[in-house]
Amino acid sequence: MAREIERKFLVTGDEWRRASKSCRKIQQAYLALSDALTIRIRIIEDREALVCIKSARQGAMRSEYEYAIPIEDAREMMSMRTGVILNKRRHIVEAHDMEWEVDVFEEAHRGLVLAEIELDDAEATFQRPSWLGAEVTNDHRYYNGFLATRFPTIVHPDPDLERCEA
Repeated sequence: MAREIERKFLVTGDEWRRASKSCRKIQQAYLALSDALTIRIRIIEDREALVCIKSARQGAMRSEYEYAIPIEDAREMMSMRTGVILNKRRHIVEAHDMEWEVDVFEEAHRGLVLAEIELDDAEATFQRPSWLGAEVTNDHRYYNGFLATRFPTIVHPDPDLERCEA
């Protein structure tokens, strides 16, 4: 069984950008959202596509199954989505010998920046980068599935926030 153990945080400031190793444009949509599981379709850089099935969270842990699918199938499945398509730029950022995924959301969620770290153990410790804000791991308002069906009024004044730059 595939397990995902991740913790999620708000990001403050843009100091993290200096440590960004890469950036990819991601579109994702949800086919199913329930208390028991989510089914997500993701298109990365308009070149590759994945379907992902995740169980409900148990703290920072849940089951996760992810598979490559033809991009044409992903586009067709996205038309069957629940809610909106989430558009974001995912930066891979190194900090304190750990790799973070920093998601900069666009469009309806513009201004929202979240950082996630995947861990081998739910009790693992790590050094917090200075740009890490409040932990939102267990706050459902920051789950992507929730964001796909809700439209917050977060607006960031920097029009260049979505660009991919190191």
